[in-house]
Amino acid sequence: MHTDLQLLTDDGARLAVRRYDGSGAAAAQASLVIGCAMGVRQAFYAPFAQWLARQGYRVWTFDYRGSGDSRAGRSLRGFDADLHDWARDYETVIAAAKAAAPDAPLYLLGHSLGAQLPGLLRRPEQVDGLVCIAAGSGYWRENAPRLKRMVPYFWFVLVPLAVRLFGYFPGRRLRKVGDLPRGVILQWRRWCLHPRYSVGAEGEPGERSYAQVRFPVLALSVADDEMMTLRGTHSLVSLYARAPTAVERIDPREEQLPRIGHFGFFREPAAARLWPRLVDSLRRLPALAAVPQTTA
Repeated sequence: MHTDLQLLTDDGARLAVRRYDGSGAAAAQASLVIGCAMGVRQAFYAPFAQWLARQGYRVWTFDYRGSGDSRAGRSLRGFDADLHDWARDYETVIAAAKAAAPDAPLYLLGHSLGAQLPGLLRRPEQVDGLVCIAAGSGYWRENAPRLKRMVPYFWFVLVPLAVRLFGYFPGRRLRKVGDLPRGVILQWRRWCLHPRYSVGAEGEPGERSYAQVRFPVLALSVADDEMMTLRGTHSLVSLYARAPTAVERIDPREEQLPRIGHFGFFREPAAARLWPRLVDSLRRLPALAAVPQTTA
Protein backbone atom coordinates (compact mmCIF):
# COMPACT_ATOMS: atom_id res chain seq x y z
CA MET A 1 0.00 0.00 0.00
CA HIS A 2 1.07 3.53 -0.62
CA THR A 3 -0.17 7.04 0.06
CA ASP A 4 -0.46 9.47 -2.86
CA LEU A 5 0.81 12.94 -2.06
CA GLN A 6 1.20 16.25 -3.86
CA LEU A 7 4.25 18.33 -2.97
CA LEU A 8 4.93 21.89 -4.08
CA THR A 9 8.50 22.91 -4.87
CA ASP A 10 9.85 26.30 -3.82
CA ASP A 11 9.33 27.60 -7.37
CA GLY A 12 5.72 26.41 -7.57
CA ALA A 13 5.99 23.09 -9.44
CA ARG A 14 3.54 20.43 -8.29
CA LEU A 15 4.99 16.94 -7.86
CA ALA A 16 3.21 13.59 -7.72
CA VAL A 17 4.72 11.63 -4.83
CA ARG A 18 4.07 8.21 -3.29
CA ARG A 19 4.99 7.22 0.25
CA TYR A 20 5.23 3.56 1.17
CA ASP A 21 4.92 2.67 4.87
CA GLY A 22 5.32 -0.75 6.41
CA SER A 23 2.52 -2.34 8.38
CA GLY A 24 2.43 -2.15 12.15
CA ALA A 25 3.07 0.57 14.66
CA ALA A 26 6.87 0.36 14.76
CA ALA A 27 8.73 3.39 13.45
CA ALA A 28 10.65 2.96 10.21
CA GLN A 29 14.36 2.31 10.71
CA ALA A 30 15.24 4.79 7.95
CA SER A 31 13.74 6.87 5.18
CA LEU A 32 14.62 6.15 1.56
CA VAL A 33 14.00 8.40 -1.45
CA ILE A 34 14.18 6.71 -4.86
CA GLY A 35 15.43 8.89 -7.72
CA CYS A 36 14.12 7.67 -11.08
CA ALA A 37 16.17 7.02 -14.18
CA MET A 38 15.68 9.31 -17.16
CA GLY A 39 12.28 8.70 -18.77
CA VAL A 40 11.20 6.17 -16.11
CA ARG A 41 8.02 6.72 -14.09
CA GLN A 42 7.88 6.19 -10.35
CA ALA A 43 5.31 3.42 -10.84
CA PHE A 44 8.09 1.23 -12.25
CA TYR A 45 9.64 1.04 -8.78
CA ALA A 46 6.37 0.24 -6.95
CA PRO A 47 6.93 -3.52 -6.28
CA PHE A 48 10.46 -2.78 -5.08
CA ALA A 49 9.27 0.09 -2.86
CA GLN A 50 6.51 -2.07 -1.36
CA TRP A 51 9.05 -4.78 -0.55
CA LEU A 52 11.40 -2.28 1.08
CA ALA A 53 8.55 -0.91 3.19
CA ARG A 54 7.96 -4.44 4.49
CA GLN A 55 11.64 -4.55 5.51
CA GLY A 56 11.13 -1.54 7.75
CA TYR A 57 11.89 1.44 5.49
CA ARG A 58 9.68 4.43 4.79
CA VAL A 59 10.06 4.77 1.03
CA TRP A 60 9.34 7.84 -1.08
CA THR A 61 9.08 7.89 -4.88
CA PHE A 62 8.20 10.76 -7.20
CA ASP A 63 7.98 11.87 -10.80
CA TYR A 64 10.10 14.79 -11.93
CA ARG A 65 8.18 17.84 -13.13
CA GLY A 66 6.92 17.36 -16.68
CA SER A 67 7.08 13.55 -16.45
CA GLY A 68 4.85 10.73 -15.28
CA ASP A 69 2.08 11.79 -12.92
CA SER A 70 3.80 15.15 -12.40
CA ARG A 71 3.06 15.97 -16.03
CA ALA A 72 -0.70 15.94 -15.40
CA GLY A 73 -1.56 15.62 -19.09
CA ARG A 74 0.01 18.93 -20.05
CA SER A 75 1.82 19.45 -23.34
CA LEU A 76 5.58 19.69 -23.03
CA ARG A 77 5.79 22.16 -25.90
CA GLY A 78 7.14 25.29 -24.26
CA PHE A 79 7.34 23.61 -20.84
CA ASP A 80 10.26 25.17 -18.96
CA ALA A 81 12.39 22.68 -17.00
CA ASP A 82 15.98 21.52 -16.93
CA LEU A 83 18.07 19.13 -14.84
CA HIS A 84 18.67 21.73 -12.15
CA ASP A 85 14.88 21.90 -11.76
CA TRP A 86 14.74 18.12 -11.49
CA ALA A 87 17.38 18.28 -8.74
CA ARG A 88 15.10 20.80 -6.95
CA ASP A 89 12.26 18.28 -7.28
CA TYR A 90 14.47 15.60 -5.73
CA GLU A 91 15.34 17.96 -2.88
CA THR A 92 11.68 18.80 -2.26
CA VAL A 93 10.95 15.12 -1.64
CA ILE A 94 14.09 14.76 0.48
CA ALA A 95 12.96 17.68 2.65
CA ALA A 96 9.49 16.14 3.09
CA ALA A 97 10.99 12.78 4.02
CA LYS A 98 13.31 14.41 6.53
CA ALA A 99 10.49 16.44 8.07
CA ALA A 100 8.36 13.31 8.45
CA ALA A 101 11.11 11.42 10.33
CA PRO A 102 13.73 13.95 11.46
CA ASP A 103 15.57 11.54 13.74
CA ALA A 104 15.82 8.64 11.28
CA PRO A 105 18.65 8.27 8.74
CA LEU A 106 17.70 9.38 5.24
CA TYR A 107 19.18 7.54 2.28
CA LEU A 108 18.89 7.97 -1.47
CA LEU A 109 18.62 5.17 -4.00
CA GLY A 110 19.53 6.54 -7.40
CA HIS A 111 18.81 4.58 -10.56
CA SER A 112 20.93 5.93 -13.45
CA LEU A 113 20.07 9.67 -13.59
CA GLY A 114 18.78 9.39 -10.02
CA ALA A 115 22.38 8.77 -8.91
CA GLN A 116 23.72 11.75 -10.88
CA LEU A 117 21.37 14.52 -9.71
CA PRO A 118 22.33 14.35 -5.99
CA GLY A 119 25.51 16.21 -6.93
CA LEU A 120 23.34 19.25 -7.64
CA LEU A 121 21.53 19.29 -4.28
CA ARG A 122 21.63 22.60 -2.43
CA ARG A 123 21.35 20.94 1.01
CA PRO A 124 23.25 17.64 0.79
CA GLU A 125 23.66 17.65 4.57
CA GLN A 126 20.10 16.31 4.84
CA VAL A 127 21.25 13.02 3.26
CA ASP A 128 23.05 10.19 5.05
CA GLY A 129 24.08 8.16 2.03
CA LEU A 130 23.45 7.24 -1.62
CA VAL A 131 23.29 3.81 -3.25
CA CYS A 132 23.62 3.97 -7.04
CA ILE A 133 22.11 1.25 -9.22
CA ALA A 134 23.10 0.85 -12.90
CA ALA A 135 24.52 4.38 -12.90
CA GLY A 136 27.44 5.93 -14.74
CA SER A 137 28.68 9.29 -15.88
CA GLY A 138 26.72 9.17 -19.16
CA TYR A 139 29.69 10.46 -21.20
CA TRP A 140 29.04 8.89 -24.57
CA ARG A 141 32.52 7.41 -25.07
CA GLU A 142 32.06 5.47 -21.83
CA ASN A 143 28.68 4.03 -22.84
CA ALA A 144 28.28 0.30 -23.44
CA PRO A 145 29.47 -0.67 -26.96
CA ARG A 146 26.09 -1.05 -28.66
CA LEU A 147 24.79 2.21 -27.25
CA LYS A 148 28.02 4.02 -28.11
CA ARG A 149 27.52 3.15 -31.79
CA MET A 150 24.06 4.73 -31.76
CA VAL A 151 24.60 7.92 -29.76
CA PRO A 152 26.27 10.10 -32.41
CA TYR A 153 23.08 9.90 -34.49
CA PHE A 154 20.97 10.40 -31.36
CA TRP A 155 22.79 13.51 -30.09
CA PHE A 156 23.77 15.17 -33.36
CA VAL A 157 20.74 14.40 -35.56
CA LEU A 158 17.65 13.04 -33.82
CA VAL A 159 17.60 15.21 -30.68
CA PRO A 160 18.29 18.60 -32.33
CA LEU A 161 15.82 17.89 -35.14
CA ALA A 162 13.05 16.59 -32.88
CA VAL A 163 13.38 19.46 -30.40
CA ARG A 164 13.30 22.00 -33.23
CA LEU A 165 10.18 20.42 -34.74
CA PHE A 166 8.18 19.69 -31.57
CA GLY A 167 9.50 22.07 -28.93
CA TYR A 168 10.35 19.11 -26.67
CA PHE A 169 11.74 15.60 -27.15
CA PRO A 170 8.86 13.25 -28.14
CA GLY A 171 10.60 10.13 -26.91
CA ARG A 172 7.49 7.98 -26.56
CA ARG A 173 6.63 8.54 -30.21
CA LEU A 174 10.22 7.82 -31.22
CA ARG A 175 10.57 4.91 -28.76
CA LYS A 176 13.66 6.55 -27.32
CA VAL A 177 13.97 7.31 -23.57
CA GLY A 178 10.54 8.97 -23.16
CA ASP A 179 8.98 12.43 -23.51
CA LEU A 180 11.34 15.03 -22.07
CA PRO A 181 11.16 18.83 -21.69
CA ARG A 182 13.36 20.77 -24.09
CA GLY A 183 15.61 22.09 -21.34
CA VAL A 184 16.15 18.63 -19.87
CA ILE A 185 17.15 16.90 -23.10
CA LEU A 186 19.43 19.71 -24.29
CA GLN A 187 21.21 20.00 -20.94
CA TRP A 188 21.56 16.22 -20.78
CA ARG A 189 23.04 16.37 -24.30
CA ARG A 190 25.70 18.81 -23.09
CA TRP A 191 26.49 16.53 -20.17
CA CYS A 192 26.79 13.40 -22.30
CA LEU A 193 29.12 15.07 -24.79
CA HIS A 194 31.57 16.26 -22.13
CA PRO A 195 34.32 13.89 -20.85
CA ARG A 196 33.63 14.98 -17.25
CA TYR A 197 29.87 14.78 -17.74
CA SER A 198 27.81 17.06 -15.48
CA VAL A 199 30.77 18.55 -13.62
CA GLY A 200 32.56 19.36 -16.86
CA ALA A 201 29.50 20.71 -18.67
CA GLU A 202 28.43 22.91 -15.73
CA GLY A 203 31.93 24.23 -15.08
CA GLU A 204 33.00 25.70 -11.76
CA PRO A 205 29.46 25.84 -10.27
CA GLY A 206 29.04 22.13 -10.99
CA GLU A 207 32.42 21.33 -9.49
CA ARG A 208 31.56 23.24 -6.31
CA SER A 209 28.15 21.59 -6.04
CA TYR A 210 29.44 18.03 -6.25
CA ALA A 211 32.27 18.90 -3.85
CA GLN A 212 29.70 19.79 -1.19
CA VAL A 213 28.56 16.16 -1.04
CA ARG A 214 30.12 14.43 1.97
CA PHE A 215 27.68 11.54 2.42
CA PRO A 216 28.90 8.07 1.40
CA VAL A 217 28.25 6.91 -2.17
CA LEU A 218 28.10 3.18 -2.94
CA ALA A 219 27.65 2.27 -6.59
CA LEU A 220 26.45 -1.16 -7.76
CA SER A 221 27.58 -1.67 -11.35
CA VAL A 222 25.72 -4.33 -13.37
CA ALA A 223 27.98 -6.50 -15.54
CA ASP A 224 25.48 -6.91 -18.39
CA ASP A 225 24.17 -3.32 -18.33
CA GLU A 226 23.40 -2.41 -21.95
CA MET A 227 23.90 1.30 -21.24
CA MET A 228 26.44 1.86 -18.47
CA THR A 229 29.96 0.42 -18.21
CA LEU A 230 32.12 -0.18 -15.17
CA ARG A 231 34.41 2.58 -16.40
CA GLY A 232 31.44 4.95 -16.56
CA THR A 233 30.42 4.00 -13.02
CA HIS A 234 33.90 4.80 -11.72
CA SER A 235 33.76 8.11 -13.58
CA LEU A 236 30.46 8.98 -11.91
CA VAL A 237 31.60 8.26 -8.36
CA SER A 238 34.80 10.24 -9.01
CA LEU A 239 32.65 13.34 -9.54
CA TYR A 240 31.74 13.11 -5.83
CA ALA A 241 35.31 14.14 -5.16
CA ARG A 242 35.07 14.77 -1.41
CA ALA A 243 32.70 11.95 -0.50
CA PRO A 244 33.67 8.44 0.63
CA THR A 245 32.87 6.18 -2.32
CA ALA A 246 32.99 2.54 -3.33
CA VAL A 247 32.07 0.57 -6.46
CA GLU A 248 30.88 -3.04 -6.45
CA ARG A 249 30.12 -5.30 -9.38
CA ILE A 250 26.96 -7.39 -9.82
CA ASP A 251 27.28 -10.32 -12.25
CA PRO A 252 24.02 -12.05 -13.26
CA ARG A 253 25.82 -15.39 -13.50
CA GLU A 254 26.96 -15.17 -9.90
CA GLU A 255 23.41 -14.25 -8.89
CA GLN A 256 21.99 -17.19 -10.89
CA LEU A 257 19.97 -14.85 -13.08
CA PRO A 258 19.76 -15.05 -16.88
CA ARG A 259 19.91 -11.28 -17.19
CA ILE A 260 19.84 -8.07 -15.15
CA GLY A 261 20.69 -5.24 -17.55
CA HIS A 262 19.94 -1.59 -16.93
CA PHE A 263 16.44 -2.15 -15.51
CA GLY A 264 16.32 -5.70 -14.20
CA PHE A 265 17.46 -4.96 -10.65
CA PHE A 266 14.01 -3.49 -9.91
CA ARG A 267 11.94 -6.21 -11.56
CA GLU A 268 10.39 -8.98 -9.52
CA PRO A 269 12.37 -11.88 -11.10
CA ALA A 270 15.45 -10.40 -9.37
CA ALA A 271 13.71 -9.87 -6.04
CA ALA A 272 14.96 -12.94 -4.20
CA ARG A 273 18.60 -12.44 -5.20
CA LEU A 274 19.13 -8.70 -5.50
CA TRP A 275 16.70 -6.87 -3.26
CA PRO A 276 18.21 -8.23 -0.02
CA ARG A 277 21.60 -7.12 -1.37
CA LEU A 278 20.27 -3.57 -1.56
CA VAL A 279 19.23 -3.70 2.10
CA ASP A 280 22.73 -4.93 2.97
CA SER A 281 24.21 -2.02 0.98
CA LEU A 282 22.08 0.48 2.89
CA ARG A 283 23.19 -1.01 6.21
CA ARG A 284 26.84 -0.71 5.18
CA LEU A 285 26.67 2.99 4.28
CA PRO A 286 27.53 4.23 7.81
CA ALA A 287 30.69 2.08 7.79
CA LEU A 288 31.66 3.44 4.38
CA ALA A 289 31.35 6.96 5.76
CA ALA A 290 34.02 6.14 8.32
CA VAL A 291 36.74 5.01 5.89
CA PRO A 292 38.79 6.86 3.23
CA GLN A 293 37.56 6.95 -0.36
CA THR A 294 37.95 3.58 -2.08
CA THR A 295 36.86 1.92 -5.30
CA ALA A 296 36.82 -1.79 -6.07
